[in-house]
Amino acid sequence: MLEVIKEYKPVEAAIEETFLNKNPLSTMKLSHARAAAMLAASVSGLKVSEYSANKIKKAVVGVGHAGKDQISAMLKFLLPKAKPVNADSADALAVAITHSRYL
Repeated sequence: MLEVIKEYKPVEAAIEETFLNKNPLSTMKLSHARAAAMLAASVSGLKVSEYSANKIKKAVVGVGHAGKDQISAMLKFLLPKAKPVNADSADALAVAITHSRYL
């Protein structure tokens, strides 16, 4: 993360809040990854904003309980040149859109 921040020089960072999975081990791993990302951003002097899943869905689709398919469709509409390679990259784009709307 530190190398990515150093290379791309962002001025802020945004991340999705932790949600509870059915699998406690998955939740713990997600929490560790979030902590590492937040620590790297903080050490680099970046302001870190957090958004709930519902807030992200509402910012992108307009409905707080939108499905993945609805988010994907809106991403294609809002960012037609973006080609997310997986669900995680699509989620990252959705977080970025949310952050841009709540600055």
